[in-house]
Amino acid sequence: MNIFFNDVKHGLLSKSKNLYSKYFYDILGDSIFQELMHSPEYYLSKCELEILQNQSYVIANTIKDHFKEFDLIELGAGDASKSSFLLQALQKTDAEFTYYPIDISSNAIASLEKELPKTLPSLKITGLNGEYLDMLKQQTERSKKSKVVLFLGSNIGNMTSPDAIIFCEQVRKLLNPGDLLFIGFDLKKNPSTILAAYNDKEGLTRKFNLNLLKRINKELEGNFNLNNFYHYPCYDPGTGDCKSYLISGKDQEVKFGQGKDKLTVQFRENESIFMEISKKYDLTEIESIAVSSGFSVTNHFFDSKKWFVDSLWKRE
Repeated sequence: MNIFFNDVKHGLLSKSKNLYSKYFYDILGDSIFQELMHSPEYYLSKCELEILQNQSYVIANTIKDHFKEFDLIELGAGDASKSSFLLQALQKTDAEFTYYPIDISSNAIASLEKELPKTLPSLKITGLNGEYLDMLKQQTERSKKSKVVLFLGSNIGNMTSPDAIIFCEQVRKLLNPGDLLFIGFDLKKNPSTILAAYNDKEGLTRKFNLNLLKRINKELEGNFNLNNFYHYPCYDPGTGDCKSYLISGKDQEVKFGQGKDKLTVQFRENESIFMEISKKYDLTEIESIAVSSGFSVTNHFFDSKKWFVDSLWKRE
């Protein structure tokens, strides 16, 4: 069986059931997330979009102050709706670069390679489909140019703080001194505002989470009844941890896999599957992660509400 099966098996047979949020993003998951980004409650994308719409030329010139020719590598590029503003600004400021979008979704990469050249005709683009660090390593072995790594959308928030430090250390090891990491963080704010973003009235976050069970049914011959699970988000303003769970609404038995690999998982009523963490930070915590992982902070770029920050770090 494939890696997806092994990860689902490991997660659902664990004492505390869990699934990896990276598997949210199949074709339908990509589509649901695009809807979610435009929902009234989901402020994250709007805040970061404001930064990149209004400050891309400042950011582009700041990057050019470090080097003129470089590789621009985006981890988790999605549809590049935000990074496209920076791509355009870099082109107009005559930066010499090749864009390497990395995404676990092959659908996202295929779409970018087809659509971006239509709006940015002179863009040099090479898509990489796979895990962030695997593809970053592959790219750094391919090219010895200076690097600017984009990690937008508060994707770093999908890790605990210790894991975020480990991840940034791993990125650092693949970069050379002076290379840059441009990384987005969702900032701590009114807890009600945060929680609403993960419990929108249209139910898109619920649909997004449940789609992973649907994907297991489709790709791993599972028999999850989606009506037997409900979505439950919670936020701890002390730690900044916003977590999403799917809760079993009844005692039930679920099967997935094929042949001798067919597995049965028992769920008790009210038992949870941990789906995702979306951690919120303050600036002190952000700067601590940078230093702990071997970077120095050169600039912070905020939206007008100071709800979100894109932070530019230099690899020491």
